[in-house]
Amino acid sequence: MLFNSFEFIVFFAVVFLMHWFVFKKSYYSQNILILVSSYFFYGWWDFRFLSLIFLSTLTDYTIGICLGKTIKDKIRKRLLFCSLLFNLGLLGVFKYYNFFIESFVEGFSFFNVQISLSTINIILPVGISFYTFQTLSYTIDVYRKKLSPLSDFISFATFVAFFPQLVAGPIERATNLIPQLLNKRKFNYLQSVQGIRLIIYGMFKKVVIADSLAFMVDRIFEDYTQFDGGVLWLGAIYFAIQIYCDFSGYSDIAIGTSKLLGVELMSNFKFPYFSRNIGEFWRKWHISLSTWFRDYLYIPLGGSRVKKDKAVINIFIIFIVSGFWHGANWTFIAWGIIHSLLYLPLFLFESNRKYLVDTVAKKRSLPSLIEFIQMGVTFIFVTLAWVFFRSETIGDAINYIEIMFFSFEIPKSYRYVIFSVLIILSLDWINRNNERDLAIFKTKYRGLVYFIMIWLILSKFNNHQQFIYFNF
Repeated sequence: MLFNSFEFIVFFAVVFLMHWFVFKKSYYSQNILILVSSYFFYGWWDFRFLSLIFLSTLTDYTIGICLGKTIKDKIRKRLLFCSLLFNLGLLGVFKYYNFFIESFVEGFSFFNVQISLSTINIILPVGISFYTFQTLSYTIDVYRKKLSPLSDFISFATFVAFFPQLVAGPIERATNLIPQLLNKRKFNYLQSVQGIRLIIYGMFKKVVIADSLAFMVDRIFEDYTQFDGGVLWLGAIYFAIQIYCDFSGYSDIAIGTSKLLGVELMSNFKFPYFSRNIGEFWRKWHISLSTWFRDYLYIPLGGSRVKKDKAVINIFIIFIVSGFWHGANWTFIAWGIIHSLLYLPLFLFESNRKYLVDTVAKKRSLPSLIEFIQMGVTFIFVTLAWVFFRSETIGDAINYIEIMFFSFEIPKSYRYVIFSVLIILSLDWINRNNERDLAIFKTKYRGLVYFIMIWLILSKFNNHQQFIYFNF
């Protein structure tokens, strides 16, 4: 069931009304409603995978209970290992098995050694990368004694399957979401208004911008050898905007619907294309994933506290794993390596932590010349890296970039879509100081803004294009 569908509107309207008018007496009854709704929502794609999410829930719930009952380090480590083995094993089988088999066979064929291994015909369950990481965060936090194990199975299952963010994040931390599920939610008017604003803006980004760009992006990348460099530059920029509007649009809708249910989710995007270097970009792009890898992989490896050469290795590990998380293709690994190479100079010159909290052009309408150049250079590097992310093979990505630097003619038929890019960048610039309480909806012309956005959304609402990150 897609957010950008009438089925979801009807579904959520029913859940919303029942949550606040029928099941309002206790958090437990509200959680039962959300759990049943979440399983219905997930089963809409393929009911067979409900058993998988239930098994994942049962496994980590049981391991959490066992961790709470023992103080012996050896046993606790074994329990944590079981959780890691099960969750990463699920990803290994459903997402990476065929990739490893095919890469293994190709590796031997390079040395003229022919071996025969069979791949399996398997469907990738929607959202498996998201909910496995979510349950892992719970087990690891319980192991680290940052969180007490939850004995309430219904509330734990609700945490795992919470439908607004189930299939494409944000990847919620147990320390943030579970405490909210263990308290009775009360309707908050201001919170709900914020939620509605985020839903409208998220729908606008997805339906009006991302889906409009999708046709052009697909056409250019599928037949890139038929176009000159100017069109390929546009294709790369269009994809950069498409994937941002598609994914951040989903996150906005997820956060907005959660607000309407009285639940606050973590931010997942903070206007990343206004970043002044790659370090700032990764603090603002897919925040729930980048902070997950930071807290559960990078820091345990030693982070930047170890010797310089070991820290450099840790940086490569974190970016390569991040790339591989996105899918079983060498292009994603290449994308991760490119970002590690872009990040490395910042780390070596100790400027990677620059721009930690300040917003670009804070208290100013326009950026300075230096800031403009910094944002432009960062955006170009990020866009070139996106070519690897979007391409089918590394060879395609290299050929695509080669052609980009030969010619700059742009046919008129492709220029009109630039207007969509300028619209979303302009709106994001207006909102850049607060991603939750959108400034465009607080002007004296907000009624007109609401009308235009809703009209544009409804005019394109029947496209029903799937969100890009459902594939990851």
